[in-house]
Amino acid sequence: MGIIELRNISFSYGVDNFIDDLSMSVDSGKFVGIIGANGSGKSTLLKLTAGILRPAAGRILLWGKSIYDYRGKDRAKLLSYLPQLLDISIPFTVKELISMGLYPYDIMPELSPEEAVSMVGLEDKLFSPISELSGGERRRVYIAMTLLQGAGILLLDEPLANLDVKYQIEFIRLLRELRREKDISIIMALHDINMAFRFDELYVIKEGRIIASGVPSDVITAELLKEAFDIDLKIFDQGNGMVSFGY
Repeated sequence: MGIIELRNISFSYGVDNFIDDLSMSVDSGKFVGIIGANGSGKSTLLKLTAGILRPAAGRILLWGKSIYDYRGKDRAKLLSYLPQLLDISIPFTVKELISMGLYPYDIMPELSPEEAVSMVGLEDKLFSPISELSGGERRRVYIAMTLLQGAGILLLDEPLANLDVKYQIEFIRLLRELRREKDISIIMALHDINMAFRFDELYVIKEGRIIASGVPSDVITAELLKEAFDIDLKIFDQGNGMVSFGY
């Protein structure tokens, strides 16, 4: 049994099901990627997993208990969700925003805002306004807030969107380090297949259905890319776990 499970989930925005009879399970300490084309259902799946949306059918279990049986603050201690679009107009400093991760707690946790910002490498930005940070820095601030929140499961919706390749790689490296040091389970939606091989497990979603799952090297095939993204690509093994794509 995984720490979070979706069992036979169906969900609709209208008459027809957008997510239909979907099941997945994530174990503790795993770095899981969800890939698919735009509009495939990645964001909807994460919002269901976070308890933001309610399924029309099926169950969502967090540590073996229905996610809706938890009080809001109790659920926030276990699971944190970071949306794709981040509000950069908020009039807060880095420290003020990170400190919002303390809201579920009546007693202060061991980790301080200063320690959380240090873990994401932004010590020199502690008192800077959020609006003055780069896109990559802002995402790291929100990660620090979730670290202070102390949740063991982190849900990230397209955190690599609009980031340069350098910052994408740095962000993935940061997440892997945090996963290793804090034993956090990370579930991340993305559409960039170049990053797909950096995950422990991969789920491929199309039109609200999981069409493949497993170890990235087993999942990512030319046939799968054609089905999921409607593109014809060849995959070249570069050795040392590295691959490249070409036509």
